[in-house]
Amino acid sequence: MRVLAVLAVLAGLGGASAEEAPAPAPEAPIDEGFSLLEEGAKLILRGLFDEMGPALEEAQKGLAEAGERLGPALAQLGALIDDVQNYEAPERLPNGDIVIRRKPGAPAPPPLPEGEGAPKAGAPATPGEVEL
Repeated sequence: MRVLAVLAVLAGLGGASAEEAPAPAPEAPIDEGFSLLEEGAKLILRGLFDEMGPALEEAQKGLAEAGERLGPALAQLGALIDDVQNYEAPERLPNGDIVIRRKPGAPAPPPLPEGEGAPKAGAPATPGEVEL
């Protein structure tokens, strides 16, 4: 409605009389405009998904593979560390080593697990195994 008022004012400023001005077009319902916007958004999103679909599937496969490869190492790490809130922020030493110290007053760490999946203290890491 405001647009029509602005157009009428602009037409009056241009020197045209009301008799010469064309009749305003009937207003389309607002719902129709919103449905057109919704359809346009759907088309855009569908096009993006069609373009990105193969890349997303490839990323999903890569994440699944990484989970399979890192799963055992993360299980070992979880067995050694109880709660990360019991540790200070990591600190890098001048020689490049990274130290994560346990907070003073933190409860004692859980006992080391025994069995097939347990980390071996002091054992050298073999290829494919993560030394913790």
